[in-house]
Formats: sequence, structure tokens, C-alpha cells
Amino acid sequence: MVFEKVRDMIAEQLRVDAATITPETLLVEDLKADSANVMVMILELESEFGIEVEDEVILQLKTVGDVVAYIEKNQ
Repeated sequence: MVFEKVRDMIAEQLRVDAATITPETLLVEDLKADSANVMVMILELESEFGIEVEDEVILQLKTVGDVVAYIEKNQ
């Protein structure tokens, strides 16, 4: 569902194994995403799910689960 799609998009963008990504996975600390990675990811997620993520919200999204919860709430 949403988690699988987000996981696969992150895995592809950051070139990591999707099997290593869980809802608890930290975007920066675990996946080594930098601010540019995060911005590209957010743009792709906005396009994919038809949502808009405010800048102040982006800073609050620490884990993959946070991203999934935000998408599910705002879709």
C-alpha cells in the first residue's frame, strides 16, 4: 500500500535495498539522505500521491513511517 510505494521510491532514489527499510528507518541517520535527497523525495511523493507537503512539515518527517502517516492523513 502506501508504505510499500514510499519504501520502493526511497530505495530507488537512495540506491538502498528496499528490504532494509522499515517504518522505523530514519531518513537521515539510517539512509544517509541529505537535504537534496529529501527535497527530491518530497517532490516525487507530492506528484505520486497528489498532495502538497509544506516546508515546515518536511523538517518533522524523521522516519519512513512519519512520511507514510503524513501521506495517509493528507491524501
